[in-house]
Amino acid sequence: MGPHELEKFDENIIRDRIYSIRGFQVMLDRDLAELYGVETKRLNEAVKRNKERFPDEFCFLLKYSEVPQLRSQIATSKEDQLTAVPLLISSKKGGRRNYPYVFTQEGVAMLSAVLRSETAVKMSIKIIKAFIEMRKFI
Repeated sequence: MGPHELEKFDENIIRDRIYSIRGFQVMLDRDLAELYGVETKRLNEAVKRNKERFPDEFCFLLKYSEVPQLRSQIATSKEDQLTAVPLLISSKKGGRRNYPYVFTQEGVAMLSAVLRSETAVKMSIKIIKAFIEMRKFI
């Protein structure tokens, strides 16, 4: 992902992908993967290889009971984003078969160290700034 492609993810787009689960502000693994320009599967593999860097307050797997809450938050976000949001869990072939990981601000910071790319570092800075701005409103 080139520098001009990073610019297409402005602060509002990033902020619309921050949700509240278990009292934490979090981002979905698939949204982070898109922002970092990697596949969700690759992002999660990097996390699993470095599990000691991701305690539960940095990254956790959603529970079945939390999926409706997250869907509700997605549904109340910007309408144009709704069309781009596939179901969180899909039983169809080729769809996601497991619950997503979510990452807190600290998890996002750790991801940039684990992914080790210039894009990841620059995007992590933008994402963390969006988390900070969100906190000002709360």
